[in-house]
Amino acid sequence: MSTGVVLRIHFTAEDLLGTRFADAPAPLLELELAVAMLQRRDVGAEFARRNRLLGAAAARSVAPLSELVPPSGTGPFFLDPLTVDLEHGLEAVRSSANTLVRSELARVHRNGLPVTALMRALADEDRQAWQYLEGSLRAAHAVLIDAAWSRLRVGFDTDLAWRWRVQREQGLRGMLAGLYPGSRWRDGTLEIAVARQADYRLEGGGVLLMPSAQWTGEPLCGLLPSGELLLLYPALTPLPYLAEQSPAPGADPDEPVAALLGRTRSAVLRLTLREPTTGQLARELGISAASASEHARALRRAGLVNTVRAGRAVRHSCTLLGHRLLAAAAEPAATPAAPRTAPRTAQAAGRTAPLA
Repeated sequence: MSTGVVLRIHFTAEDLLGTRFADAPAPLLELELAVAMLQRRDVGAEFARRNRLLGAAAARSVAPLSELVPPSGTGPFFLDPLTVDLEHGLEAVRSSANTLVRSELARVHRNGLPVTALMRALADEDRQAWQYLEGSLRAAHAVLIDAAWSRLRVGFDTDLAWRWRVQREQGLRGMLAGLYPGSRWRDGTLEIAVARQADYRLEGGGVLLMPSAQWTGEPLCGLLPSGELLLLYPALTPLPYLAEQSPAPGADPDEPVAALLGRTRSAVLRLTLREPTTGQLARELGISAASASEHARALRRAGLVNTVRAGRAVRHSCTLLGHRLLAAAAEPAATPAAPRTAPRTAQAAGRTAPLA
């Protein structure tokens, strides 16, 4: 890991004890991430197809939000209050202080977004501009989030179930280090390999963990009024893989590992017990080599698969953690303790600093 580009989160013992998961995805936060994803070129065919299918009316509702939210997902944080329902979130957006709006719009401009007429009107407290923004948020939410909400929730819940299992096997520090590839502990500091440098000293505030089933970028951080650090990261089962229409060969859709990982990834994991090449995975499952490679990469990120080059081929093998997951699927299900939940009200859950 390069020491020049890394996100460092400095934990105390109190912070580790205060680390918890959010209760549910946040609608406006997921909307901001969706707008960012639609602008990115590295997310594959699924989001490109989604963009083409929006239709002219839907595209018009997303367009003004694209003026405010960059592909990095670090838009003005008055747009994405951490609330668990849309109406409370919109109420929080409407009540944003002008000083906050101006400072956040200035920040996103410094980070590369051009100043637009909409930005100027919002900063000048133009009533029509704010009504236009709220209408755009509602319309874009209906297009991008409403239809996908159940899948977003499944991705969120399955990620929490998996992290609970990893924590049981590897402890809290092991689970936190496994949230993003290349992360590691250095004494009491969690170092996350990202393309930027930032330091967060928690000093007892703790961390609120939030997976997103549609975000594939680097983890994002922001401070909450409680002193907690919000750490948003890509969920184990990303949105494009949650709607497979037919089971992959050898994967039972009712089997626990398939419920957690998705049917194709469950089949990939089982096949790695035989240490196949990428080509063999593709032939066995009837998928493209690129798709097989992507599934293996996701499993490797979760610590379930190892990948090594053997001559001109690439072979994938099941890790000890992967073996344990497959073995545990055959055991009677244990009921985990319910995760501590995020605050539900707009006032309690609003952020004091943008995701970065």
